[in-house]
Amino acid sequence: MNKVILIGRLTKNPDVRYANDKAVARFNLAVDRRYKQDGGQAADFPSCVAFGKTAEFIEKYIKQGVKIALEGRIATGSYEKDGVKHYTTDVIADSVEFAESKRAQETPPPSNDGFMEIPEGVEDRLPFE
Repeated sequence: MNKVILIGRLTKNPDVRYANDKAVARFNLAVDRRYKQDGGQAADFPSCVAFGKTAEFIEKYIKQGVKIALEGRIATGSYEKDGVKHYTTDVIADSVEFAESKRAQETPPPSNDGFMEIPEGVEDRLPFE
């Protein structure tokens, strides 16, 4: 069985092109590993490809930094260029969905001291004092 499930963030905006009126989206995901390496979080950056309606969804809604859950399969291939054989490995995305809410995507990142910046006027909305 060839099945892949990835959860990660797009490293940059997807590259979407059309071939024979069919959308093809290419993108890379930053997928955290379970262990830390050299004091920081290690990540992998698999190359992903989506076709058709899935590619159109990605073009319309998915941008750099958005966290997604992807289900698909591994595809390997090869090509020859200038007499040298090159091998490829891609994740073919069969389905893609958001892995966090839009509000979570818009939350400002924490400052360098590890604390999130608190927006102006939030004190008026707090349920306690």
